[in-house]
Amino acid sequence: MGIFTGCSKKFDLKPSDGIIRNNFWQTKEQVRAAVIGCYAALMGDPNGGKSLAETLFTWGELRGDLLTAALGTTAADLEIMNVNTQATNTITDWRPVYKIINYCNTVLDYAPSVLDKDKTFTQDLLNGYLAEVKTIRALMYFYLARSFGEVPLKLISTSSDEEIMQIAKSSRQEVLAQVLKDLNEAEPMAVLSYGNQATDKGRITRYTINTIQADVYLWMEKYPEAVAACDKVINSKKFGLIANSSAWFTTLFRNGNSAESIFEIEFDQQKLNVFYSMLGTGTRRFEASNKVMDQIYTTEINLFTNALDIRSDGASVRAQDNVIWKYIGNNATDMISADGSYTHWFFYRYADVLLMKAEALAQLPGKGQEALDLVTLIRQRAGAPETTNNAPDVNNIDQLSLFILDERAREFAFEGKRWYDVLRYAKKNDYQNIAYLQDFVSSLVPANSVRTVQAKMLDHNSHYFPVYIYELQTNKQLVQNPFYQ
Repeated sequence: MGIFTGCSKKFDLKPSDGIIRNNFWQTKEQVRAAVIGCYAALMGDPNGGKSLAETLFTWGELRGDLLTAALGTTAADLEIMNVNTQATNTITDWRPVYKIINYCNTVLDYAPSVLDKDKTFTQDLLNGYLAEVKTIRALMYFYLARSFGEVPLKLISTSSDEEIMQIAKSSRQEVLAQVLKDLNEAEPMAVLSYGNQATDKGRITRYTINTIQADVYLWMEKYPEAVAACDKVINSKKFGLIANSSAWFTTLFRNGNSAESIFEIEFDQQKLNVFYSMLGTGTRRFEASNKVMDQIYTTEINLFTNALDIRSDGASVRAQDNVIWKYIGNNATDMISADGSYTHWFFYRYADVLLMKAEALAQLPGKGQEALDLVTLIRQRAGAPETTNNAPDVNNIDQLSLFILDERAREFAFEGKRWYDVLRYAKKNDYQNIAYLQDFVSSLVPANSVRTVQAKMLDHNSHYFPVYIYELQTNKQLVQNPFYQ
């Protein structure tokens, strides 16, 4: 665990109410504690609120095709899974994300004043801290923009994270512009390394920023910029794919902080994640859909290795009963115990950089073969069988794009990326692939709902969540997403 070294309890580093008040900002140590408090908030609310990892898992996977209902599935889950989300659905409550944004805003508002109070505090040190919190804020707004479309841009802190500011929504373009502004300002100020691997994976480095930039540029269909951002990470030669071996799952997922990781939430025995209770018990909330093994990975073996895709049974899923394995496996065969739920949550890893670059290259003239070579690198590491090789024409943009989309499903199953990947593909070039999205959602719902949900998809506002009813009641400047009015 890199972030909290030397601390007996993580949340001791920030005041108990999560808000750092004016009289706190006196020393560089207090600034550092406030910054670490922002990372602590990524791990979960110390007062028992919803975990960010749970929020991002549900936002990214419930609208996808990799999950199915289980004994513990809630009515709120089913609403979203059946493409029938209501404004009363608590899963659409964005307050856990805005709390983190408020912590970041507080650091941005107050940390610069400490330069005048603590003469041992340097501008370089301040700049590094500001880069970290600007990047966290940008990442949170990127999730909000992809999930809700239009959201309020709250760029100043409030004295309490429960205090409601009357702010209207900003457009998708304005939100994304602010995300890029924060990232571009943070990039030159961020450190390249903190001096040890665990901290480099759990805190923001310049390479984290480059990776998020690539993701944002992909979403905005700025493909040369996405390639350039990916190349900054690739050319650093600080990252690599973990080899296909018997220790692959344990090294990458269970232990975390590997050479493949770029940014992750570092849970441990002191701060467990929510996934054992969500996925590992008899009343688990979700299971993997039959599609995961039947179609995404298939049960075919790689003829060269005489083995299944390393990402399938014993990694993403336990094939015998469709248990989602990625967060509850201790290794390929043994499940963790209830007090062992500390597998890390990945925002980004090196495989993501390679596949994002491939996706961007696929849209650029004459770059199809280079894109396919990157996908092949990922597939070779995984030992993917030929049955999942669509052999796309490198000069056919759509064939190549679909191949990459399918490969992302294999590589990032249950990592909170599936819906965003599908929507990014569907909305490309002014929704030229809307038919794909219609077919996609029709596979998720009962047969008698297919026509209804396909018609819904024609309204682009339906691709985003409604504003949670509590927010509309307390912030009178907010207007509901038109699809849900």
